[in-house]
Amino acid sequence: MSSLDLFLWVIFPYICLTIFVLGHIYRYNTDQFGWSAKSSEFLEKKKLKWGSLLFHWGIVFVFFGHVAGVLIPKVFYDTVGVTEHMYHFGAVWFGGAAGVICVIGGALLFTRRASVKRIKVNSQFKDWLSLVMLGIVVIVGFTNTVGYTASGGDFDYRVTIGPWFRGLLTFNPDPAYMIGAPIGFQAHILLAFVLFAIWPFTRLVHVWSLPLAYLKRRYLVYRKMSPAKNQNVTKR
Repeated sequence: MSSLDLFLWVIFPYICLTIFVLGHIYRYNTDQFGWSAKSSEFLEKKKLKWGSLLFHWGIVFVFFGHVAGVLIPKVFYDTVGVTEHMYHFGAVWFGGAAGVICVIGGALLFTRRASVKRIKVNSQFKDWLSLVMLGIVVIVGFTNTVGYTASGGDFDYRVTIGPWFRGLLTFNPDPAYMIGAPIGFQAHILLAFVLFAIWPFTRLVHVWSLPLAYLKRRYLVYRKMSPAKNQNVTKR
């Protein structure tokens, strides 16, 4: 095992994850007013509607697909009776569909930001950076799922990438799992960690701002006043 392998699959991921955690703490303590997605809906609405809808739903299903494939050990699927064919069928077709939806939504958001003058003028470098990095990570991952796996590739990330990533979370990573992985999977992982490193300094932090307070907030009741009542109020 070379020093480069040790850096790529142990040191570099921990550097990115450390920046991810400490960066969020720093951002929250120093820039709470900027802790939002900075909605541009008032600048343009029609393109945002479909782009945002497709991208967010696509990324949600992509996320849970990664949880199912990387965080859940393969032995669990064997125990509950999920065969290799069943799993890969779901990964290719359902994962591929989620990837297509996510890619289309991201493309709509990118072209919207690039073509609508008012949005382009109000865009910052970090807005472009986060959007481009998200797009690259999703496209590379989508290519791995559909291109490599669907074409008959025999690489099983559940017994290689999965144990390696779970090892990272338990502070016991084994870089040997990643050395023989196809270059597309390696690129997807490294780019994802770069995305984690820049995450706290972009609008992506709004992911953690869940409006949970709305679940217990009382309903707001609006009543329309008649013209006659308005006149009476005015006279008083």
